Amino acid sequence: MNDTQAQDIDAFLGEDATKPFYKRRIVWIPALLIVLALIAYAIFGRGDQPVDYITEEVEARSLDLVVTATGNLRPTNQVEVGSEVSGRIDDVLVDVNDIVSRGQVLARINTDVIDDQILQSRANLNASRASVEQARATLEVDTAQLERLREVYRLSDGRVPSQAEMQSAEGSVRRDRAALASAEANVASAQASLSTALTNRDRAVIRSPVSGVVLVRQVEPGQTVAASFNTPTLFILAEDLAIMQLRVDIDEADVGQVEANQSATFTVDAYPGRQFPAQVERVDLASGNIATTAETTNSNSVVEYEARLTVDNASGLLRPGMTATANIATESTANQLAVPNGALRFEPPKQEEDGGVQLGGGPGNDFGLEREEVTASIGAGSQQNVYVLGDDGKPRAILVTTGLSDGRYTVVTSDELEAGMKVITAIRASDQ
Repeated sequence: MNDTQAQDIDAFLGEDATKPFYKRRIVWIPALLIVLALIAYAIFGRGDQPVDYITEEVEARSLDLVVTATGNLRPTNQVEVGSEVSGRIDDVLVDVNDIVSRGQVLARINTDVIDDQILQSRANLNASRASVEQARATLEVDTAQLERLREVYRLSDGRVPSQAEMQSAEGSVRRDRAALASAEANVASAQASLSTALTNRDRAVIRSPVSGVVLVRQVEPGQTVAASFNTPTLFILAEDLAIMQLRVDIDEADVGQVEANQSATFTVDAYPGRQFPAQVERVDLASGNIATTAETTNSNSVVEYEARLTVDNASGLLRPGMTATANIATESTANQLAVPNGALRFEPPKQEEDGGVQLGGGPGNDFGLEREEVTASIGAGSQQNVYVLGDDGKPRAILVTTGLSDGRYTVVTSDELEAGMKVITAIRASDQ
């Protein structure tokens, strides 16, 4: 077509030859028709395609029900070793990770001041003992004098000595006895002071109260320890790391299933993929956030109960403080009919009026081959439908009653459903 013919067509269509080409009807009308055709194809062109369902086989299996909880590993017996006396640290004889035995010396505190107190206490004790001897001798002299006066009084038929002399002699004996008792009390007090000083000197030598391993060392030579108001912690010891304790928090919804002596396994981040055995020792009756004062607790706070599990750590791989995720085996269902939880959540697609299929009919329609596992629990004792493919290739509902669930499979009972049948769990996404 030459320029003359194009101008004739534009003139026939009433187009202005000076307009840009994309504003001319001869350009945008065909483009609009093409777009409308594509939209119509997208809406109606694939309505007759069959739905591809993802199915899984119904099996008779035993479900092991578990309660999952997270916590930390701790020594069975953890001891904080402190100092009851004040002073400068002269020696520290152990370090972190050292194996110690009961009675072993861990550190020594300077005893110069304590030694002076011991010398003073011994001197006071000796002085008190001398006072006792002096008081006893005085008592003996005055007692003998009183006996002589009494004998004279008897022989003279009461004429001599006078009544005043007798009372004075008797008073002197009573004073001597009181002085002796006071001197003996001073001896006991001096002995107590000396014993205290000797005890403080003994306590200046810090010894291990248990056989175990040093977990924490919080003191260095030359450091001054002040034990005036509280006992400072110098070392933290674990009695035996061959047997440890795992403390986990159980949610209140699961605490009724957990009991003492149940078996469990747990994992730690330090050894990915490796499971360690454990056994439930006890479950606390009181929750961890129970109110201990008159103040009210937050009603929205999560209620948890601490469970203690015994862990065999003979290999020495586990360490105090490690975060662990435990799975506590609470119950086993034995062999029963079980379906995937996805089948209990599946809903068939809705049919459009023109015969097409509207996908996404319910929360159970997980599209695609790669889909996440359904881990939420199904309520036990409820009745709902699962779907199998009928002879016409369409979903057919079967009524089932649900039982216990392990989070992935659920035990069901049904008059129609049998082992080997395939239940629908999702709709496969189209590749087009």
